[in-house]
Amino acid sequence: MTSGGAADPVILSAMELMSDPDLAARFVESAHRILGDLVREGAALGWAEPPSRPEVAELLGQVVAAVRAGDGALRAAYLDRRLVGLGYWLRYARPTHRPHADLEKIAVAGAAHGRGIGRALTAALIADARQAGIEVLTLDARGDNAKALDLYRSLGFSEYGRLPDFVAVGERRYDKVFYMVDLR
Repeated sequence: MTSGGAADPVILSAMELMSDPDLAARFVESAHRILGDLVREGAALGWAEPPSRPEVAELLGQVVAAVRAGDGALRAAYLDRRLVGLGYWLRYARPTHRPHADLEKIAVAGAAHGRGIGRALTAALIADARQAGIEVLTLDARGDNAKALDLYRSLGFSEYGRLPDFVAVGERRYDKVFYMVDLR
């Protein structure tokens, strides 16, 4: 794995990641560290408390199984062979929704914020969705996550709904915002 320069992330697909034994062996631990750190810092990733290592391992195992079945895509971002971000989408399970998928997580290590990694991961996942024949790619985000919402809009997503004060983090409440991009 090489990059064009020290600041250029390398974005790997799940299959590329799993074909490198060294990276694959460290992936769960590195992902656990990133997700835990982000949640501790208040990131909107779906957990109120940092996830446990077994929880992250189980989640990633399910995502990789979906990728192998053609029902998902996983991307990992590396700088100097160090995981700095990951994201994935999964195809909807309901038969009437099978042409569509949900972008479920984009997570970038705090130290790597502002380097275009979230954009590169999201763009790669959109391209994967197009290639897989996904018609509509959806996502939801916490309403206070302005940088992520700006990123999604800049990549062609549009808001299609909002649930006021739906997300509970302790006593705080946030809107849940729904976005979609039509790939047809």
